Amino acid sequence: MPGSLEPLDVGVQIPYHFLCPISLELMRDPVTVCTGQTYDRTTIELWVAKGNTTCPLTRSPLTDIALIPNHTLRRLIQDWCVANRSFGVGRIPTPKQPAPQTMVRNLLNQASSMSAPFGLRLSALRRLRGLARDSDKNRSVIAANNAIEILFAIVFSDVGSDSNSSELSHESLAVLSLFSLSEPKCMFVAANSDRVGYLVNLLFHSSIDVRVNSATVIEIVVAGIRSPDLREQISDAPKIFEGIVGILSFPLAYRRALKTGIKALFALCLVKQHRHKAVTAGAVEALIDRLAEFEKSDSERALASVELLCRIPSGCAAFAAHSLTVSLLVKIILKISERATEYAAGALLSLCSTSELTQREAIAAGVLTKLLLLVQSDCTERAKRKAQMLLKLLRDSWPEDTLANSDDFACSDVVPF
Repeated sequence: MPGSLEPLDVGVQIPYHFLCPISLELMRDPVTVCTGQTYDRTTIELWVAKGNTTCPLTRSPLTDIALIPNHTLRRLIQDWCVANRSFGVGRIPTPKQPAPQTMVRNLLNQASSMSAPFGLRLSALRRLRGLARDSDKNRSVIAANNAIEILFAIVFSDVGSDSNSSELSHESLAVLSLFSLSEPKCMFVAANSDRVGYLVNLLFHSSIDVRVNSATVIEIVVAGIRSPDLREQISDAPKIFEGIVGILSFPLAYRRALKTGIKALFALCLVKQHRHKAVTAGAVEALIDRLAEFEKSDSERALASVELLCRIPSGCAAFAAHSLTVSLLVKIILKISERATEYAAGALLSLCSTSELTQREAIAAGVLTKLLLLVQSDCTERAKRKAQMLLKLLRDSWPEDTLANSDDFACSDVVPF
């Protein structure tokens, strides 16, 4: 047992040949390289990814980077884990192997062949979607075989025609939505108004799956381009906000619609020139009505979108007019995460800066106690700064009993009045 490793229990030690020679940890997916040495798949892949071209143990050249699964050793490790489970050793599950290159190439060839029967092409695309969903390794294998170009060709084959309901196009879009795209690939979509228009049209398709897949690709494209002009061009596409808000407002039973909708809305709201279109499309009502239903990361995006929309007059007015806005934002402070608190405080600052009625609503909802706690907390400096500005704004509206009790929070040492 190497000195750097602690045994799991005083009564068990890991057999040395079960340890990866690189990480000195128990191998979960042992693979053998061309030199005959065995390593854990993750560590040897990382070794090669860093530019190393030799075997870590023998220093012999790795003339072939193929990794052969060592099934015998993996079964021995699994049996050892089961035999020592009383010492706290958990059984290592059998790893899923990446899809074979030859199979992936055959499926892509079938999917892209114009002479192949429709059923064969559709079946190939569905199998590719299943493989891509299974694992990151499968997605890497698929992407390495020119899949993105092939999928683009099928997805946009209907651009400019009246047939926007092609099953092949929609299935290809479903596969494409599972991949990240390089900036050149995002530019390929963003720079062509017909392609953008096609994706926007699909946001109103009768199938919610097609709508969500289209929204996913739109979000990936917007997030993947650095050109402000192209981002603005996409966000200016007719009815794009209506389509995204419609997905965001879909019944809660379809969780993916909620997650995809807020990611796409946030990406589009980063373009300040067209935020008013989000307000007109009903984004304010959708955000407030769903704010309590988001998961943590999605709540942060939703609150960031709220703060962005509060920076424009129409957005600020729409949020102020919604009866639940202020109470929800106050409730969120110090509850979900530091970022969520920062965004909620920023939105409240914008709302209270434009309306005395909103100030009174915030005070009635208990915002003063939340803000006084916030400036004393370990939250972000930006969140504290927003809280300080909001406290200063509300100072003239503080109830007398709150002023009397504020000394308990040492507010005078934190808030620069």
